[in-house]
Amino acid sequence: MSKPSITPLLSSIRLTPHLPPQSWYLVAGVTLSTLNKPDEIPHVFQHAIEEDGGSAAAQINIVRRMREALVKASAIGGLPKSINALFALKRVTPPALFDEPLAYSPTQRSVELYDIPSSRILQRGQSFFDQIYGKVSTRVMGQMDRSGTEDLGITARLMYGYILSNTSVLSPAESSFVLIAGLIPQDVRSSI
Repeated sequence: MSKPSITPLLSSIRLTPHLPPQSWYLVAGVTLSTLNKPDEIPHVFQHAIEEDGGSAAAQINIVRRMREALVKASAIGGLPKSINALFALKRVTPPALFDEPLAYSPTQRSVELYDIPSSRILQRGQSFFDQIYGKVSTRVMGQMDRSGTEDLGITARLMYGYILSNTSVLSPAESSFVLIAGLIPQDVRSSI
C-alpha cells in the first residue's frame, strides 16, 4: 500500500488528462527521482502494481517501463539520482521481474552500441530531438554547439541518440512526458 503522503499525488497524476495510457507511474517516478526522493519510488511501483499489474506479464511491463523512464531521466536530472531511484526500485522488485545481467534487454541498447553504426543511432537521435523541439531545433542545437565548448552539443547528440530516442520500451510520447517530468521540478523553463 502506498504511503498516505504520496497517495494523493499518485491519484492526481493518474487522472491527468492527455497522458498516454499507463504512463502516470512513469511521470510520478521521474518527478520523484528528479527531486532526489528515491525512497518514494517503491511506493509508486507498489501503487502501479496494485492498480495495473494483475498478471505477471503486466508486472514485468510495469517494472521495465519504470526502469526505462528512470534511465531516460538520467539525461535530465542526472545519473546519480537515476542510480539511487533504480536501486530503490530494485529493492522492492520481485526477482522474477528482473532482467538478467548480460542477457536479453528489451531496449537492445547493447546491440545498438556494438552492432549498429553510430551514424544511424545519432541520426535517430537528431530526428527525435527535432521532433521534441520542433521548428526551433536547429537554433537550440546550434546554441549548444556554440556554447563555448562543442562538447555540449556532442553530449546532447549522444544522449538523444543512445538514450532518449530509443523507443523499444517507451513510445515517443511517453519519452516526451518523461523529459517534461524531469524538467519541471528543476524549474529550467528555457529547456521546456
